Amino acid sequence: MNLSLQNFLLIRQKKNQKLLSLFLTAGFPQIGATLPLLKLLDEAGADLIELGIPFSDPLADGPTIQRTSQIALQNGVTLKKVLEMAAAVKSTLRPPLILMGYYNPIFQFGPKEFVQAAANAGVQGLIIPDLPPEESLSLRDAALAKNLSLVYLVSPNTSLQRLALIDDLTTSFIYAVSVTGVTGARENVANQAIEFLQKLRRQVQNPVLVGFGVANAAEAQRLAAFCDGVIVGSALLAQIEKHGLSPEGGKKICEFIRELHRGLN
Repeated sequence: MNLSLQNFLLIRQKKNQKLLSLFLTAGFPQIGATLPLLKLLDEAGADLIELGIPFSDPLADGPTIQRTSQIALQNGVTLKKVLEMAAAVKSTLRPPLILMGYYNPIFQFGPKEFVQAAANAGVQGLIIPDLPPEESLSLRDAALAKNLSLVYLVSPNTSLQRLALIDDLTTSFIYAVSVTGVTGARENVANQAIEFLQKLRRQVQNPVLVGFGVANAAEAQRLAAFCDGVIVGSALLAQIEKHGLSPEGGKKICEFIRELHRGLN
């Protein structure tokens, strides 16, 4: 992927195409499954892929992602191995790849070293849920110097002052947390999220992708009119858990993704 994440989003906006971003826990259900799953997500139509760095205390994540992170950690996944996975698909993966993880492993790795390694691995963006925007400037500037975007999260509780700061700092898209709480597929998330998204679109200039709870194509379709795309994580991981990685299981996972994409566009 040669385009910056920012330019990629601009092109898609001009074409009025809604984006489907998919989250995958690196190293789940086995370390050897990550590269085939990344290829499968690409072939099924993912526009963006978030590769999750497993962490022992994922405060923003619900039971599904917590469970998959614990399995990945038991499988021996480290930040270094996640970077190696990203590098392994650098030349073949069509969608931009974003790394999503918590700050502690990045701090232990070394923030500047992490940014350099991520750039070398072909990563386009970073999502760090527990890094406050006010404390992110050093990492953001280091990332921008390597053509990486730092993606910030906003929620229905985000103050107008902080929202303005995040909008000013953003160089790609804003991650809208659909509801207060942790990640996880929910019923009727659109009912709770639409009013928030309507207000958000009036307050920010950058593209908005909505996540935390999008469970199916019907929810994605309802949300599409109020945002630039949706992010699906827990529901996808549940499909992987349910169907496994057999050829037949892969077909069912692909169909789930394609239904999401049809709902958006």
